[in-house]
Amino acid sequence: MKLLVIGGIAAGMSAASKLKRMDKDAQVTVYEKGGFLSYGACGLPYYVSGENDDYTKMIARTKDHFDSMGIDILLKHEVLKVVPAKKQIMVKNLETNDIFLDSYDKLMISTGTVPVIPPFPGVDLENVHVLKTMEDGIKLKELVNRPEIQNVVIVGGGYIGIEVAEAMGTLGKNVRVVELAERILTTFDKEITEMVEQELNKQGVQLHLGEKVVGFDGNSKVQSVKTDKGTYEADLVLLAIGVKPATKFLEGTDIRLSDNGAIEIDREMRTNVENIYAAGDCALVYHKVMEENAYIPLGTNANKCGRLAGANIAGERQKYVGTLGSAAIKVFDLELGRTGLSESDAKKMAIDYTTVFVKSADHPGYYPNQTPLWIKLICEKRSRRILGAQAIGRKGAVLRIDVFAVAIHNGMTADELGMTDLCYAPPFAGVWDAIHIASNAVK
Repeated sequence: MKLLVIGGIAAGMSAASKLKRMDKDAQVTVYEKGGFLSYGACGLPYYVSGENDDYTKMIARTKDHFDSMGIDILLKHEVLKVVPAKKQIMVKNLETNDIFLDSYDKLMISTGTVPVIPPFPGVDLENVHVLKTMEDGIKLKELVNRPEIQNVVIVGGGYIGIEVAEAMGTLGKNVRVVELAERILTTFDKEITEMVEQELNKQGVQLHLGEKVVGFDGNSKVQSVKTDKGTYEADLVLLAIGVKPATKFLEGTDIRLSDNGAIEIDREMRTNVENIYAAGDCALVYHKVMEENAYIPLGTNANKCGRLAGANIAGERQKYVGTLGSAAIKVFDLELGRTGLSESDAKKMAIDYTTVFVKSADHPGYYPNQTPLWIKLICEKRSRRILGAQAIGRKGAVLRIDVFAVAIHNGMTADELGMTDLCYAPPFAGVWDAIHIASNAVK
């Protein structure tokens, strides 16, 4: 069997590796547009900030490792076109500009995303950047270490924007975040994001919410950012407006795409075209609570679904049990996590739900350094089944969200989790943990 893989970061390399482990005789070739394989892009903000001083630490497995498995890797090769009727792809060598065809028995598409870059006036000025690839991170780190880079404007208040705001604050920059929405981190509910906004203000990050960027000014380098409410000095601009599936090269094929360009797949990672599979941020993913496909570009989903794709390409029929959209972020002295449905998700789905928002603590007050924890639960009203959970605090919030994720995954009710036997010892938790307290508060 000959497998071609388009995209060699998370899902693609998981699929290639899994197939090769199951079928040593399979011929596997990976085409990757960039110059790096199998790295954790979520670590890029911490490389830029200097908390990680070596980008190679983000690389999970090197090209040499995959070479030793018998996987043929071609870096800096972009796939321009897929022709399913002929089971061929058209590839461009980005170093030589040569274009050639390759054929497949099975095809795995795992091209991830590209950053959203609106056609702002001045967007092509120097020092207007994105942070998506390893190459982006290396360039950005070199730039922010220059002494003349002091005023940093971040456009977008999602995960990447806020993580970079923390990174720039850590480096002592003057940081400003401009966000079109009325609040940041909108996958979290308002009770949680209000606390994050307070933390950012306390740390000196200037937030401009409900404000629209209209362009950038400068000679050759960016000097200011113009919005519908003002003009702000900028030595560096980071665009973190969002991402979209990197699937433009599939337009005109019979491969079915959703409205946002994500590849439609079933729970076995199969597209609607025979012998073509897809997974990762370029594709939809099955949501366990919603019981339908959703677009949730997370590395956790990409790695799991890539592994399943590899097994199914080898002949298995494994179905993805489903994602919960579990995610976490650190913002200076706070950590926050979420899993399952948000309250806005429950409203959109017209679910009869109830919520609680509880303040507790990470451990008893008689043990030193107690810190507060806030937990929000979204539950189905009639059954009290837990549908979603969010938490925020200085420590202990994210690991507790992992407990809620297991509970939601297994369809547990608040009553059941409220009586689950969790660990108790004063350095770690009270006899009634914050998880119990939140669960038992559900009415």
